[in-house]
Amino acid sequence: MIQAFGLTSNSRKDQAPAVDDVSFEARAGRVTVLLGAQGAGKTTALRLMLELQQGRGITYFRGRPLHRIAHPSREVGALMGDVPGHPARTVRGHLRMLCAAAGVSVGRADEVLEVVGLVSLRDERLGSLSRGMDRRLGLACALLADPHTLVLDAPADGLSTRESHWLHGMLRAHAAQGGTVLFTTAEPKEAARAADRVVTIERGRLVADQEVTEFARTRLRPRVAVRSPHAVRLAAQLAKEARTAHRSVEIVREDGNRLSVYGSTCADVGEAAFRHGILVHQLADEIGDMGPGAGSPPTGGPWTGECTEASGLRAGEPRRPEAADTAEPAEVAVAQIVGAETAVTQVGAVGVTEPEARAGQEVRGRHGAPRTGSSPRPSLKNVAPLSPLPPPISVRSAPSPLRPLRYELRRAAGIGTGFLTGAAVLIVSALTAVLLARVGRTPQPRLLAAWPEELPLPPAALGAGLLGALAFGDEFRHPALAADRGTVPRRLGLLAAKLVVAGATALMLAFLTVGCDAEALYLVYGRELTEVPADWLALSASWLGLVVGCAWAGVLAAGVFRSTTAGLAAVVAVPVLVVPLVQKALEGASVRAAAGVPARLRESLLVQWPFGGERYLAGAVRVVVQPVGGALALSLTALLCAYLLTTLRSRVR
Repeated sequence: MIQAFGLTSNSRKDQAPAVDDVSFEARAGRVTVLLGAQGAGKTTALRLMLELQQGRGITYFRGRPLHRIAHPSREVGALMGDVPGHPARTVRGHLRMLCAAAGVSVGRADEVLEVVGLVSLRDERLGSLSRGMDRRLGLACALLADPHTLVLDAPADGLSTRESHWLHGMLRAHAAQGGTVLFTTAEPKEAARAADRVVTIERGRLVADQEVTEFARTRLRPRVAVRSPHAVRLAAQLAKEARTAHRSVEIVREDGNRLSVYGSTCADVGEAAFRHGILVHQLADEIGDMGPGAGSPPTGGPWTGECTEASGLRAGEPRRPEAADTAEPAEVAVAQIVGAETAVTQVGAVGVTEPEARAGQEVRGRHGAPRTGSSPRPSLKNVAPLSPLPPPISVRSAPSPLRPLRYELRRAAGIGTGFLTGAAVLIVSALTAVLLARVGRTPQPRLLAAWPEELPLPPAALGAGLLGALAFGDEFRHPALAADRGTVPRRLGLLAAKLVVAGATALMLAFLTVGCDAEALYLVYGRELTEVPADWLALSASWLGLVVGCAWAGVLAAGVFRSTTAGLAAVVAVPVLVVPLVQKALEGASVRAAAGVPARLRESLLVQWPFGGERYLAGAVRVVVQPVGGALALSLTALLCAYLLTTLRSRVR
């Protein structure tokens, strides 16, 4: 269950807080709705509960706050707005990437796709999904790690009636298996249809916490829906009789020939139409809105219990008396609405199907809470049934060092940006090498690297820096990992995985660049320009260190500044800004030399370097003392310290 105590957001200047001392409970096995108009504070309350923004108060999920839960995605599945995925990634690729992050098998992605009815769209791009399909994918992401609690912000916003029924059926099925469901809405009728308990907030304050029947009886206004070809005449007669009888009746003319009559009953409206000979096509009790403060009544009516419905029948003709006519209109309609929704235990591809369980059959779910079924709702026509909720899974609670690495590999390979960037780098490098060889005056090492003296960095280093910046920049632009945490988690395991993948990509790009440049030079000018230099080992170490260092600088800068552009700018700033500073610091006569550093290190550490390790260490030192190498090492150290500092700061918060 969910227990929220004293949720209060931080106020800005002299403004009142968006949420002020809100406390409520959402019990397991039930659907709880947080109801409020636009700007009432519903989303802010959810963000405070999920610790996505700072404020006061605390929320317990089965007795523990979210920051004390070792595996948050296993406990809470959240959907806040649209699915935060890269638009070029496929539906199945996105779910498999999240499976790697959550530590579940990739087969789980196919299971939840079947449940939400997206199997036929598994190879579609996220950017091509409609609003309804995006909601289905968001629910699939929330169900991926088999959470006990679902927290959804306006999940039915913008959906059609059929898609809303499907969504409510899914939520009802999750609650029927013992889970906890909490979602927000601004529609009172949706709350009355889908919820077991309704928590109402206005202007950031709690105003009601009620069972759905009590909510409908005390806070919803009943109304009579009338359809007549003489709607204007009928409205005038009803208003006239209400003034004569000194009764408060509100009549709203809606689109077409429909009227909504507040403060009256089916019997009164039907008798008035009969006395004046007015033809009536439909006469029905409905649940309306929450009164004048909730806005004008909506044009589309909910599922209703009709008193009379006959084409061409005059109101007032003899009809069978029913017990529903003697009850209060609100109680009748709510009983029908609630009864129609509580029996949903199975979902379909485009709607809710009839459950197999009949009245009185007990369903005990994976979360341990028993639920008792009620009379089944009539099934929708031409709807193919789908499988029920995905089966329970076993999620490893202990963190695995390979989990972030698998996630990063799927993230990098799931879209074509990296492949296109690598292809562009190879083409530009080959053309640049050919042009430099034609002009002449370029040393062979720079020729093989396609590095003109006029450019601060070669194309391969810039491409590696861009790929490194995208590793963290895409996380902040499309925060797939942040759906339930608000910001990309600053974990050292995730940083290490990104550095490993970015370094391996940079090494591959460096080797391919030299190979493509050498092949292009051989094809155009012959073997003369492709001979191996005498000091190839030191040149290779310098080249690989430069490309890998640029990739790492892009990763760290994008992680610190939360932007791909900032990451690439940091890579370019190394030779443009940092190198001149290093050169100025090193220029001038040197009084002492640092010769013999490897030997003195061996003496101080009492370690014998294996396989002539002194040579490799001396080569690394020579690379670092170069202006570009020193500037790159200095920049990487500064960025790593900044990242660690922000990580510790976020943990302290």
